[in-house]
Amino acid sequence: MNAMLRLIGWLLALALVALPVVAVLNGWIGAGQWPLRKLRVTGQFDRVDEALLRRTLLPYAQRGFFAVDLASAQAAVAKLPWVEHAEVRKRWPDVLEVSVAEHRPFARWGTDRLLSEQGRLFPAQGIEVPKGLPQFAGPEARVAEVVALYNESRAMFAPIGMEVQRVEIDQRGSCTLGLVNGAAPGGTEVVVGREQARARLSRFVRLMPRLLAQRVQILARADLRYTNGFALSWAPVTAPSAATQQQQEKS
Repeated sequence: MNAMLRLIGWLLALALVALPVVAVLNGWIGAGQWPLRKLRVTGQFDRVDEALLRRTLLPYAQRGFFAVDLASAQAAVAKLPWVEHAEVRKRWPDVLEVSVAEHRPFARWGTDRLLSEQGRLFPAQGIEVPKGLPQFAGPEARVAEVVALYNESRAMFAPIGMEVQRVEIDQRGSCTLGLVNGAAPGGTEVVVGREQARARLSRFVRLMPRLLAQRVQILARADLRYTNGFALSWAPVTAPSAATQQQQEKS
């Protein structure tokens, strides 16, 4: 019996010591004694809404220094528009610090996402998308291939005055480009296929100036999936309307 009483006494003493610690760590008590009074935001960003960032962190700071859930706060910040990466820390005695890295958009991806310069896809919903971004599409597993093809083809077509505006790779790996020429209306779809894409594009780029010089029409589509040539589709040049001509004369 005495041993049992001693055991109960030890358990009660341990509970009396541990309970206040648990209460502080869980925010049951101590929020008033050790409050988080300051929010420090670091990192260079232009599009992340700082007011929204502060509102997002406020609920996590209300339980005091020892009880703040850093992992949950960091996850909440990471879900905000334009946030590529976030890290939340606490600094004694009363500072909650958040470091934010912002997505830098490189291209549109599909209909509802953007591709960052870091190669990450993120939602475009609820954000103002910058103008002039190229349009990409393809399976997520082929992001690196799409970017590589865009960079290589852009370098190929730039010397002849063509800009690569669209790059698509389908599930089978077949590639299609969309080109625009600032000097002429309309655009050109280039079906490259999935084999020898770089070699086909290189051959097409070499011949394209001569093809365009021989025609007064616009090259609407080029299919490069042939061993010894291309299949070309041409569109007539649409004459500007009278109103457009008058506007051009006035300017």
